[in-house]
Amino acid sequence: MNTDIENLFKDKVLGHPAGLFVLFFTEMWERFSYYGMRALLVLFLISSVTDGGFGWEKAEALSLYGTYTMGVYLTPVFGGLIADKLLGYRWAVILGALIMTLGHAAMAVETPLFLYIGLGCLMLGNGLFKPNMTSIVSNMYKNHEEKKDGAYSIFYMGVNAGAFLGIMLCGYIGENYSWSWGFGLAGIFMFIGMLQFYFTQNIFGDIGLSPKKIQEITVAQVGADGDQALVDVNEEENTPQNVIIDRLFAVGVFCIFTVFFWAAFEQAGGSMTIFAEEYTQRNLTGTSGTLFKYIDALLTILPLGIITYVLYLLFKKTFAKYAIGNIILSVSFIIIWGIVGWKIQRDFSKESVEVPATWFGILNSLFIITLAPLFSKWWESKYNMSGPLKFGFGLLLLGLGFGFLSLGSQGIVAGEPVMKVSMFWLIAAYLFHTMGELCISPVSLSYISKLVPAKWIGFMFGVYYLFIAMGNKLAGTVGSYIEEIEKAYSISGFFLIFTIIPIVAGLIIAGLNPLMRRLMHGVK
Repeated sequence: MNTDIENLFKDKVLGHPAGLFVLFFTEMWERFSYYGMRALLVLFLISSVTDGGFGWEKAEALSLYGTYTMGVYLTPVFGGLIADKLLGYRWAVILGALIMTLGHAAMAVETPLFLYIGLGCLMLGNGLFKPNMTSIVSNMYKNHEEKKDGAYSIFYMGVNAGAFLGIMLCGYIGENYSWSWGFGLAGIFMFIGMLQFYFTQNIFGDIGLSPKKIQEITVAQVGADGDQALVDVNEEENTPQNVIIDRLFAVGVFCIFTVFFWAAFEQAGGSMTIFAEEYTQRNLTGTSGTLFKYIDALLTILPLGIITYVLYLLFKKTFAKYAIGNIILSVSFIIIWGIVGWKIQRDFSKESVEVPATWFGILNSLFIITLAPLFSKWWESKYNMSGPLKFGFGLLLLGLGFGFLSLGSQGIVAGEPVMKVSMFWLIAAYLFHTMGELCISPVSLSYISKLVPAKWIGFMFGVYYLFIAMGNKLAGTVGSYIEEIEKAYSISGFFLIFTIIPIVAGLIIAGLNPLMRRLMHGVK
């Protein structure tokens, strides 16, 4: 199958196989749906019944949020196994996307029963979808290890392009028009992503087929090419057992420190959203309001324009062979441009501006889209750092981001009239969190794919997401104490916790760099 992999590199977009960008757009619409719904969930739950919400307490809403995000990253353990042993990566992705579409549809009904049904479907569908998308990327670059860090950074740009659009549009519609339409829009684009992948999946050649199909192809190759196919299939069995064990131990260390990262980072959908809603000055009038309208329009149009250009480059390479998939993708972009035009026209028709609390969530994705190409180039340059140092640097940046929130909220005193602080503090926090994320999340995917034997890739990605699940549940659990910590100390003290712990964790893993490099046995 090495020949089949090499064929993928003949048609390139921005220096990478066109298939990477098929995954880019499929993942983009899945992340649109996930982050679009996530942006609304806590706000919807704590909104009063008269405002269309459920009127839950903050602690109750944040606890459910933590349980949901934990489940999203827990189920990939089983999704990876099902794909490895039964479905193959492609059909796992397709089935997972369909289940998630049904979940979003259930969420749009807005009753407690359908809320839980919807969240359950989203957790199950994500378990089939998420690890197997990353497994396809890993297999595409099997013979091009040196390009994996860059490939995962580009793939991660697609992840955050979807998050950017989902938070912006689903959040805007949910807060300003209807919770149901916000949840429903997420489901529509999840379905579009599934159709696009289904009709374009043959671009991956043999990658991602079911184990039975792979076995049939291998037998055929042996018949045609003698023993070479068996050599390719069993190539990794030459790796000494002690090296495999050491590398798996290194993966375990990365996974442990991933928990610290996500426990802090995932405050974005919980306590940071509440901070934006209740403690941030979001009402803008006069010149500042007009300026924000233009900035927001620019921040909306430019990234979408860049992504549309990437779509055009993909069309040039793939339209002749995969017309249906490309047409579906183009229709989705026509719809998005239409919604964006409606949003901008609606905003400019108003005299004053109230910045939606969900708007701050797009900053992470916006910074990813802007900075991912720079970080990708950095990882491919002579100034590239080792994995443990990247982790340490990422955790340090994450802690500094929360330092801005802690500093900016020092004047807020529990029990006194609520003081609204400048938007600058949230913007600065999201910038530093994003830089930290770029040092950890795509790099984690790349290192797992390089350190783990190919036959275990789907399962080990699932294990990695299990540790992210722990971090997400911890984020929701700690976040649910925001009111208690604020009353006992201050909101500044709450964010100080998330300043200190990531910085300490970052220093520890950076100090483990010599040991980790020995455990990785030459993997860079």
